[in-house]
Amino acid sequence: MDQETFNLSIRKLLKTFGVSSQREIEQAVANALAAGTIAGGETLAATMTLQIAALRLDVRFDGEIKLQ
Repeated sequence: MDQETFNLSIRKLLKTFGVSSQREIEQAVANALAAGTIAGGETLAATMTLQIAALRLDVRFDGEIKLQ
């Protein structure tokens, strides 16, 4: 295994996840605000799951997103 290639690949994947996830969250919040399902002052519970089938990896990460 080439450690440098491995690390760069992980960083690229995480960057893609981060950018795409942020875009999806921003769009969902905007839609919920427009629909009136949230007011804009909430703290939203969030869960992300990382799965890599070949490694039998299934890890859950919990957090929150504060709107104000």
